[in-house]
Amino acid sequence: MGLTADLCARIAQLGYADIPEPALAAARRLVLDGLAVGVAGVSEEDAIPTMARVMKELGGNPVATAIGCGFRTDPVRAAAINGAAMHVLDFEPMWSPATHALSVTLPVALALAEARGLEGREVLAALVKGLEIQGWLREASGQYTPDVLQFHPPGLVGPMGAVVVASHLLKLDPLRMANAFGIAGSRAGSLFGNVGTMTKSAHCGQAAAMGLESALLAEAGFTGDTETFESPLGYANSFYRGTFKPQEMMGYGTGAWRVASPSYAIKMFPSQFGTHFAITAGLELHKRVADIGSIKAITLTGPVMPYVNRPFPETGLSGKFSLQYTMASGLLDGHVGIHTFTEEKLHRPEMQSLLGKITLEMDKSIPARFETMHVRLRIELNDGTALETRCDGPRGMWGQPPISEADHLVKVRDCLGTTLAAEAVEKTIALGSRIDTLTPAEVAEMMELVK
Repeated sequence: MGLTADLCARIAQLGYADIPEPALAAARRLVLDGLAVGVAGVSEEDAIPTMARVMKELGGNPVATAIGCGFRTDPVRAAAINGAAMHVLDFEPMWSPATHALSVTLPVALALAEARGLEGREVLAALVKGLEIQGWLREASGQYTPDVLQFHPPGLVGPMGAVVVASHLLKLDPLRMANAFGIAGSRAGSLFGNVGTMTKSAHCGQAAAMGLESALLAEAGFTGDTETFESPLGYANSFYRGTFKPQEMMGYGTGAWRVASPSYAIKMFPSQFGTHFAITAGLELHKRVADIGSIKAITLTGPVMPYVNRPFPETGLSGKFSLQYTMASGLLDGHVGIHTFTEEKLHRPEMQSLLGKITLEMDKSIPARFETMHVRLRIELNDGTALETRCDGPRGMWGQPPISEADHLVKVRDCLGTTLAAEAVEKTIALGSRIDTLTPAEVAEMMELVK
């Protein structure tokens, strides 16, 4: 068998009973995280209501919930809206190698479960399988750092993860799955130039929608390149020219479950993950600076990551991708949350003054990977005093103590509570936390709560 055929055979044979409990437990937390940040994303950012209005006007068979939007639509459009909603705050977990694996998979699983009356056990199994393929693809890509990444990763691996989720729930045989991968290869891609705009959230929404559409087409007999992972003109060689190591993706289904190890980093700040290092450093020195007005100069040193070098972001959304603004927010306010990234917070005179004192030094000797990078922060006060700190990783990332269940539920409740009443928040948590025991009716109830 060829590489794609072998991979599809492995994927197709795996069911819920084949997934070990540590992987299932890790995935259960993700269901709650995804639902929560999706609800908050709709209520706190203009992008998703705008997208939802357009999608609603286009119509669609109303069988799948648009989270937080108050209506149902067809599964493909629901996946597009919900994938964007789960990503727009940049608050969903980060993965190693870096991508946004949850917001391209969970929306597909939920949309198909609603549309076809599926139980939560299959939702969780499909989610794990879709997360896994993205991890193995990112590992095989050979593209880990900003200097070699040509596309925003979820736009490349996301459609393939969505294909696997949909293939499991649609019960596609290996050949139809291979066709779905081939179809999805022609629907992949996302531009870094759109980071800091509404379009970045759509990278995940479109990946979810296009992977689902590809699987639905394959289910109906539509064909694509069935050797897309090894073909000279297929997905792998087109998007990862010269760097892709195909055999490294064949760890899939061999007993190592990436959702459990190296697992994921739950985000406690709603911004690009590299900025969490700067935020953590800013929060640390916030406790040591009695008067912000006493600051003369600030030097922030980190790896070479040009796309998060934004000295004066123009919008709150763009501020999510600014090392300078995120660090300054932690230093000035002692807190970074959803409302940090508003126009009001950004354009405060004291914030603009602080931004003008920051020098960002990008040091080539510091690795530009989340797993191994660090940042250093030095503040010089008017009296000549110097304060310094270093962050080797924010709370909850790989190698750091994990985010506790209690702390995670604080985040979940805060996000759900942006729209839902207290009773609905607790019902959503109760259902989502035991997703793999839910009946089809209970899955529908959970989605009605977040609608």
